[in-house]
Amino acid sequence: MGMIPSQSVIDKQNPLRRVTQKSRGEIDFCHLISNSTSHAWNLISLLPRSRLTIATGKMPLDGVKNIVLVLSGKGGVGKSSVTLQLALALTLQGKSVGILDIDLTGPSIPRLVGLEDAKITQAPGGWVPVTVHPASTNDGAQRGSLRCMSLGFLLRDRGDAVIWRGPKKTAMIRQFLSDVYWGETDYLLVDTPPGTSDEHIALAEQLLRSATTNPAAGSSTMPRLAGAVLVTTPQAVATSDVRKEVNFCVKTQIPMLGVIENMSGYTCPCCGEVTNLFSSGGGQVMAQETGVKFLGAVPVDIQFGELVEGKVVDESDDEFEDGAQPEQKREQKQDEVVDERPLVERYKDCWSYSRFEGFADTLLSEIEGGVAN
Repeated sequence: MGMIPSQSVIDKQNPLRRVTQKSRGEIDFCHLISNSTSHAWNLISLLPRSRLTIATGKMPLDGVKNIVLVLSGKGGVGKSSVTLQLALALTLQGKSVGILDIDLTGPSIPRLVGLEDAKITQAPGGWVPVTVHPASTNDGAQRGSLRCMSLGFLLRDRGDAVIWRGPKKTAMIRQFLSDVYWGETDYLLVDTPPGTSDEHIALAEQLLRSATTNPAAGSSTMPRLAGAVLVTTPQAVATSDVRKEVNFCVKTQIPMLGVIENMSGYTCPCCGEVTNLFSSGGGQVMAQETGVKFLGAVPVDIQFGELVEGKVVDESDDEFEDGAQPEQKREQKQDEVVDERPLVERYKDCWSYSRFEGFADTLLSEIEGGVAN
């Protein structure tokens, strides 16, 4: 990171954009996000070389042991919710986990973890991710930490639209992979946008340079690109797009850990009967035809939906006071939903936790056992 005396630097190509310096003299590169890469280099070129030093030490990904991509060729299949649930399940296995959200135009992770108002801090080693929960030990059970990084934390307002062309997206992806300090992290899950766009190309290029796909070559200084988890829904229109993602992984030589069929049905909270909302089994058929491991199917979990919305599962009206009016019932229900437990502890109450606990077990055995397609 460049270090200069505290001052303001003017970009001559855009005199109205002023990049202010922090009191310690560090360039605040957050202000450069909306500029293209060429503007950033033009700005740096204005600085005298005698005033420009490069901070040495560990690179931001040095402490990361394994990187797992969550991919899908189709939008709306639940990649972000799958990413979060995998992360929570891994932390409950005692693993320290990070989530990197590179869906630049539609970041969902800040909303899902309930930390939309959190702000990113900057340290000498780079940006510091937002902590969802720290590591802890309870009744002998060890719980790993969970941290996340998303462009959503850098926007002034959560409703702001990110209208960027390819070069700006590429520059942002590279900055996320080079300027975020994760520290010691067992698993870094990367939540990606749908398709095989600029974000995916930039991500693959950067990771294939800074990580290894060879289990035997893994070390404390180079993370392992363990592979990709592909997410689909049962419909043919979704599985056909995910097949393209399989082709992307083959061409970029990214290992594929398995396929998860999300939203495979609806489970009645009263009787437990599963009703197929769409067609069924499409993800499993696609996995068999492409030779990718089928991890399993996940029906719609109303409890998880309520959890990420800051609510609990609806109780029956019989639990309200007799004669209560609708407004009183809403007030009583609001009083009931207050739960101060961390997100990870509340997630254990969701029935889908058992499914993702199984997925996490499978991924751990494959990754740490060195098995991937």
